Amino acid sequence: MTYTHPEYLISPAELAADLDNPARRVLDATVFLSPASRGYRADSGLAKFEACHVPGAQFLDLVEAASDTSTGLGFSLPPVGQLESLFRSLGVDDDGEVVFYSTGHMMWATRAWWLLHHCGHRNAKVLNGGFRAWRKGRHPTTRDVTIPPPGNFEARPRPGLFADKEAVLAAIGDPGVCTVNALSPDMFSGDSRSHYGRKGHISGSVNVFYDDLMDHGFFKEADSLRRALDARALMDSPRVIAYCGGGISATVDAFACLLLGHENVAVYDGSMAEWVRDESLPMETGP
Repeated sequence: MTYTHPEYLISPAELAADLDNPARRVLDATVFLSPASRGYRADSGLAKFEACHVPGAQFLDLVEAASDTSTGLGFSLPPVGQLESLFRSLGVDDDGEVVFYSTGHMMWATRAWWLLHHCGHRNAKVLNGGFRAWRKGRHPTTRDVTIPPPGNFEARPRPGLFADKEAVLAAIGDPGVCTVNALSPDMFSGDSRSHYGRKGHISGSVNVFYDDLMDHGFFKEADSLRRALDARALMDSPRVIAYCGGGISATVDAFACLLLGHENVAVYDGSMAEWVRDESLPMETGP
């Protein structure tokens, strides 16, 4: 079995072999998380980027530039116009290729990819294995930053790639929707000391831990990936809504579904950070 959409990924060797392609933009979307009293605190990966990155890469600021910072939730989906302007400023063209990577976990690259995919770009990829695999392959790195000319990207939003709180609430008990929590099993069950304000998970949701879809920083091969998703019936569900703490690791689950050809997949952008605010919204504990 192979991926239905292998073009959504690029290997370090493939990128290195064509690194000087003028029609390509490489974007580093690194963010670092550290535990906080509720959930996690996000810190920009800019300093890490400035110290070492893929030659020709630009830094994509997911914390502020690619977020609506007015919600108090962190990483909230901004207006399409804001994203269009951001991607243009990074040199993204309508007919160019865009490669996202992260120095940390893959989820930052898939979040950035999901934003551009949401905006309708047709040729975006995730660097499989991330910067760690890039360095392990002894591919070149640099501290130099070359600013590209502004791009001509024009956003053409795809509907349905993000879900709101009302859609998630309506999905509870709906056999046509599989709502999947991408967090760790102990966060899902409520056994973890860490939580987002209320322990457990959205009622009726299932758990597919995002790290169970990875193999040493790479997405699992298609057969293994399919088994992990089939274990919770994601691929058989007419619609999938993925969520996590703040709409980041959920994009790993969502991206995996798209890799295998499931096209009706959304990310609950507010995720647990928003859901727990309203005590009337149902939650459960346990496996």
